[in-house]
Amino acid sequence: MALPCDSNETSYLLPANSEDWEGHGIPDFVYRQEELLLEGIQWPRRAPGLPDAPPPLSRFDCVLCSAWRQRMELGLFRYHLGELQTQTLPGAVGFVAQLNVERGVQRRRPQNIRSVRQAFDPEQFNFNKIRPGEVLFRLHREPGLPGALQQEDILVMINVSPLEWGHVLLVPEPARGLPQRLLPGALQAGVEAVLLSSHPGFRVGFNSLGGLASVNHLHLHGYYLAHRLPVEGAPSKPLDPGGRLHLLQALPAPGFLFYASGPGPELEALISRVCRATDYLTDHEIAHNLFVTRGAPPGKTSPSSALTGVRVILWARKSSFGIKEGGAFNVALCELAGHLPVKTSQDFSSLTEAAALALIQDCLLPPAQAEEVQAALVALTAQEEQESFQKYLFSY
Repeated sequence: MALPCDSNETSYLLPANSEDWEGHGIPDFVYRQEELLLEGIQWPRRAPGLPDAPPPLSRFDCVLCSAWRQRMELGLFRYHLGELQTQTLPGAVGFVAQLNVERGVQRRRPQNIRSVRQAFDPEQFNFNKIRPGEVLFRLHREPGLPGALQQEDILVMINVSPLEWGHVLLVPEPARGLPQRLLPGALQAGVEAVLLSSHPGFRVGFNSLGGLASVNHLHLHGYYLAHRLPVEGAPSKPLDPGGRLHLLQALPAPGFLFYASGPGPELEALISRVCRATDYLTDHEIAHNLFVTRGAPPGKTSPSSALTGVRVILWARKSSFGIKEGGAFNVALCELAGHLPVKTSQDFSSLTEAAALALIQDCLLPPAQAEEVQAALVALTAQEEQESFQKYLFSY
């Protein structure tokens, strides 16, 4: 899914001579508050007999796509990613399946992970060991932007085994050697990256250790997919009186839904709430996956609902360590959201909605444990609401 973009931002491109890459330095991408786009980002409406018009791309999209395309042309990936064969599986869910044989064969072997809380190991592969040309830019908020969260220094780098066009990793301050445990500053960068893109199909996600993260060094994934996904408009029910935590009830998998209508205090509160939840899961050795997408507000929505804000969906799941062979796909952040990168042509041609659901549901927590997690997250939400009320009282 190549995105057309004529960018004049040549500073993000590597010099022609590879010997000059190391001295090239990492360019900064500094964004302003007004670049966090909320209104007007929707999927194109299809006119009968006409193809969808590609959405106009933002400055973020143009910089990312032009730099990413150049790295592909220079051979910095493990394989060349062309147009992927894609199909929507027949059925009620609307799974988007893609054939990506090369990723299944050539991606880096997962590290030896045995715990959701495993410490960072500098001897293992980590993002301090990548080639200089793999880093696209450093992502920065403009100094002085409102926000209580500490600004992280985020490196945006190519995923050398891409799922789709523009597949990047968002890595907060690699030299700090942070383990794969979600932090508020990293999540803020991921959510704001979604808002910086004017493409409705740019999504960001996180896999915990045991949730199919293959590298124990803090990172999030970002990539483009030119298809709606079930989680954008799936219905939900509130789990607390204030409507801060919802349960996404629809297939492919139940998950916890957090929603914000745009940047500002509401979004900061969402990030804090999500990280409290992931901290609980990590501390209790519960693997998890997270997905950030533009989407509809909670409630009785539908697949065609308008993208009025940001949805963050969190799934608690069974831990899975090591290489998993035999299935048509591995279950991680994109599969739980309804995007299925399939490993073989045979599986791609024979995959059904029922078979996909069976693979996904086999990775979910047993019902009793799922109920226990839900009760704990509801309690955390109530505790946060009480703390917010006390702060309000003490401010007077």
